[in-house]
Amino acid sequence: MIKICGKDVMIHGRLVRIARPEGDKYTFPEDPEKFLAGLRTCGRRVDLFTFLQKLPESAPQYPYPMEMDNLAVLRVTTFENWWNNQIRSYPRNRARQATKRGVELREIPFGEELIQGICGIYNETPIRQGKRFPHFGMTAEGARKYAGTFLDRTVYIGAFLGSKIIGFAKLVFDESRTQACLVHILSMAEHKDKAPTNALIAQAVRSCADRQIPYLVYEHFTYGNKVGDSLSHFKEVNGFERVDIPRYFVPLTPLGRLALPLGLHHRLSDRIPETVAAKLREWRTAWHSRHHYTRSEV
Repeated sequence: MIKICGKDVMIHGRLVRIARPEGDKYTFPEDPEKFLAGLRTCGRRVDLFTFLQKLPESAPQYPYPMEMDNLAVLRVTTFENWWNNQIRSYPRNRARQATKRGVELREIPFGEELIQGICGIYNETPIRQGKRFPHFGMTAEGARKYAGTFLDRTVYIGAFLGSKIIGFAKLVFDESRTQACLVHILSMAEHKDKAPTNALIAQAVRSCADRQIPYLVYEHFTYGNKVGDSLSHFKEVNGFERVDIPRYFVPLTPLGRLALPLGLHHRLSDRIPETVAAKLREWRTAWHSRHHYTRSEV
């Protein structure tokens, strides 16, 4: 991690070193040229610098090499408009169901109550969505570091059943408060019947509407070569739309200039044909299901 123009920048990659602003769906370089100048003199090898263009502009605004990325975006006016006009009946009924089953939603400060709630949720099960959950076994200190970034422009939302947190979401605003991003949103599988995740989405929309933030981003709409999946469907029925937006890749070294046409700035997994990737995901899900079931029976 380095700091450029007052912003934290992550550098990753072994062969090709790629830099990007930390939290690049809600942190943007106001002046890309100053950012590039800072990277060139930072004392670290950086081959490529990548950043997303800020909403709402979707046409390219900068003269750098770019590819189209995508985001799941909800246009927020009022909570009532979202509730009545932008979502389907199923998520609306699910959010109502959460209230009927005793789930209470509220914004909560960053502190021990939230940290303990996060640990309880993340340590519930080692397998989620058919794959190993990388945050299983999280400690309080780990949760504090993982969730405690961008505190000056973050809202934490808790889904409570009595005094217990059964779901949480982290909502981070960009510096101009034009868009907010759902960075973390997760609920206990044990309480899936109470629809806490749908209720968290509803509260996130309300939190944005109350602050007059016009765009709510729920990460990507699709990932890699996937055409769509259950998560994309969940976003769609909750009113999120796919918005294609430029992602810039600015080469800073000869290796960076070579990497772009060769596609070395992409992960290997993104180059696997979707027909093959889908079959690999099926095998992974089946393996984890059998392995987890076997361990549970011992």
